Amino acid sequence: MGADHQIAFLLRESEAPDPARRAAAVKGLGRTGGARYVRVLTEAAGDPASTVRAAAALALGRLGDPEAGGEVLVPLMEDTDPRVRRRASVAAIRLGLQGPAVTQAFARLLSDPDHHLRINALDGLEALGVPGDVTSLVGLLGDPDFTVWGRARSLVHRFRDDAAVRAEVIRTAREGPAAARVRALDLLPDRCTEQLLESLLTGLSDPSAEVRKAVARRLFDVARPEARDALAAALGTERDPGVAAYLLRRLGGLGDERVTGPAVRWLRDPEAGAPAARALAEAAPSTAAAHLRTVMADRTVHPRPRAAAATAVGAGGGWDAVWLLLPLLDDPDDGVRAGAIDGLGELVENGLRPWERRPVARALVARLAAGGPHTWGARNALDGLTQALPAVRRLADGAASGEVRAAALSLLDGDDETDEHTHDDVRRFLCGLDDPHEPVRYEAVLGLGRWVAATGTLPPGSEEGHSRLTALTTDASHRLRHAAAGLLEALDTD
Repeated sequence: MGADHQIAFLLRESEAPDPARRAAAVKGLGRTGGARYVRVLTEAAGDPASTVRAAAALALGRLGDPEAGGEVLVPLMEDTDPRVRRRASVAAIRLGLQGPAVTQAFARLLSDPDHHLRINALDGLEALGVPGDVTSLVGLLGDPDFTVWGRARSLVHRFRDDAAVRAEVIRTAREGPAAARVRALDLLPDRCTEQLLESLLTGLSDPSAEVRKAVARRLFDVARPEARDALAAALGTERDPGVAAYLLRRLGGLGDERVTGPAVRWLRDPEAGAPAARALAEAAPSTAAAHLRTVMADRTVHPRPRAAAATAVGAGGGWDAVWLLLPLLDDPDDGVRAGAIDGLGELVENGLRPWERRPVARALVARLAAGGPHTWGARNALDGLTQALPAVRRLADGAASGEVRAAALSLLDGDDETDEHTHDDVRRFLCGLDDPHEPVRYEAVLGLGRWVAATGTLPPGSEEGHSRLTALTTDASHRLRHAAAGLLEALDTD
């Protein structure tokens, strides 16, 4: 069928009694008819069938004639059928329609029950460079659909210096619906906190947990004593574990002893128990010990609080902490084992008693040798424990796991020429440059870097070291290339 015949056919079909045929014809004219048939399309915009009106809006958008489209698309954006409104709003954006009537039409669509239309309204206003209806726009911060409220937030941020927008955001932050209030609070800069203070204080008892957490975030930046008092009081009455966890983290980090009672109450909670353990240890160490030991040893308690309690017990450094933590290295729960390793690391860092060093070294080396998820946790816990070094060196030489060999190498300093083992450790670094596992090669380069930083040169007898390092500058690993190049640069500088 030739183009003229096709157009003639579409024109006949546009008057067919069947709405589906009329709609198909209108769409076809939008693709192939050209500007000569704008009148047909604008007339179709008044068709009694919504499918035809939607097709007309689509066709006018494709046609690309803003003048013709503007006549009918704005009224179609108020059509009773959401499909028509959707097509018309997309076409208006495509044609770049402008003017007060277009702005008002998009502003009205901000409150449309169809979320696609709310998205189109926001996209249209963004393209026009106007906020539209400020109350509706800021209200969309509480929309349940991220594609809606995310766009609304971007548009609000764009017009943050507009007086009407700023005033509505502040009003919403004070008294808006929960979701919108939370996002409004997140949008406002810190300088607005003072004028929000009264609403923040009352917001600590808001029915919404998210609002309570959002106002608490703001209040922690207020230096006034009444703000801290209100936060401590709110923790005492809080019933939501997520909000309690947040308050415990922040107040505990500040060393506020008023967390003690609430922390003890929340210790066994799966969500709030871990921050409760940390808060108790930070704010009330004398009170914490007995409670932490009880929770740590109770296998009916959720693993997260037990793990946090184990770490806190290690940080507390009681006389029996080592003997309480060592059995937990065999706990059935992986998280509790990690907490025990971290607790032992705290004890190592703070200084073990002489009779504790070898048992701890043996236990942590065994964890390191086992590999798996606790490899680097065990490695970190061993850092500085000299009693572990003989076993660590054996792992660096012969562990089957490349990750374990790398972790073991990282514990060897290689920068003390007076240490009888240093030259053997440096030899390990040189051998590690050719290891098939990237983590080993990387730690080997770092180990040689420690030697070079201390001596200014590569170790004696490593004539090939320079060429091997040069080869590593083309390794597939970015971090390894960077480390090797940095070491070569240090050598050339010296």
